[in-house]
Amino acid sequence: MEKEPIFDVAQLAHVEIYSPKPDETLWFFKELLGMEETGRRGQSVYLRGYEDFYHHTLKVTEAKEAGLGHVAWRTSSKQALERRVNAVKETGLGKGWFDDEDGHGAAYQFTTPDGHKMELLWEVEYYQAPEEKKTPLLNRPQKRPTRGVPVRRLDHVNLMASEMKPNVDFMMNQLGFNLREHVRLNNGTDAAAWLSVSPLVHEIAMMGDPLGGKARMHHICYWYGYPQHLSDISDIFTENGIIFDAGPGKHGISQANFLYVFEPGGNRVELFGDAGYLIFDPAWKPVTWKEEDLEKGIIWYGSPLPQEFFMYGTPVIDHKKAANIG
Repeated sequence: MEKEPIFDVAQLAHVEIYSPKPDETLWFFKELLGMEETGRRGQSVYLRGYEDFYHHTLKVTEAKEAGLGHVAWRTSSKQALERRVNAVKETGLGKGWFDDEDGHGAAYQFTTPDGHKMELLWEVEYYQAPEEKKTPLLNRPQKRPTRGVPVRRLDHVNLMASEMKPNVDFMMNQLGFNLREHVRLNNGTDAAAWLSVSPLVHEIAMMGDPLGGKARMHHICYWYGYPQHLSDISDIFTENGIIFDAGPGKHGISQANFLYVFEPGGNRVELFGDAGYLIFDPAWKPVTWKEEDLEKGIIWYGSPLPQEFFMYGTPVIDHKKAANIG
C-alpha cells in the first residue's frame, strides 16, 4: 500500500538571515532588489518583495557572522498546524511555541536533524499597502517599486547538511514534502535533493556539506519570472561592486534560469529569471540524476560552477580547519 500523502504544509512563508553588516545587507535588498521594508524590531528588519502578500518574507537580523536564522513554513489550516506539531514532537526535535513575533501568530519552533532552525505557523498578517502604493492591478499587493530591478516574491531556500538522508527523510515524513529531483552518487547516497509541497520543483533544497559543517545555509532565492531581469540586475551589480558567484545561466536540474551573488553580509543570494517547470502530477516519480548525468544537470548552458560553489555556505567554514570538524 502506498503511503498516504500529507498536505499539511502549504508554502514557504519567510526566511531569517543573519548579517554582520546589516546596513549594507539592507541596502542590497532594498535599493538593488527593490524590496520593501515593513517593520523593525530590535536588531531585525522585515522585508518583502512587491508580489509577496504577507507582512514579510525576509527577516534580516544583525549578528556576528552571516548565516541562517530560521525558515518558516505556513500550514494549510490551524488543524494542519496541530497535526504537524505533533509529528515533529514525536521526533524529539521540537523546541516549543513562540508567539512574540511581528507579522504572524504563534509559531512552533523546531530543528532539522542537522540543526537548521525552523518553525511552523498558520496565522499571518497580510500586507496592506498605503494609498500611495496601491495599484489598480487588484491581484498584486502594491505598485511595482522603481528602485533597482525589483524581485517579485520569495522562491526557495537551499540548506547544507552534514548528512543528507536523515534531513530529507524528516522533511518528507514529518512535514509532507515531496522529493522532486535528486543527485544519486555511484556509492548509492544522495548528494543533493530538491523538495516541495506545491507545484514548484522546490521550496527547499538540501545539499551535502563537503566540509562537514552542520546547519549551514547555501542560499536564499527570490523570483523575477523574466530571464531578461538577470541581465539587467547583473549590470547594476557590476556597477555597485557586488561579488558574483555564478551565472547567469540555466540549470538542467529544475530547468531554472539562475544568477548567484553574495550580498554584502556574506550570504549567497540566488535570483530566478524563470523558475523552470511546474509539477502537477500527483504520482510524480523523482527525477534521478546519476554522476554520469551531472554535467548537464548542473549546467544546461552557461559557464561551469566554481568549485567554491559546493563548499561555501554560511556560517563560513575555514577550509584549512575543515578537517578538524567533528
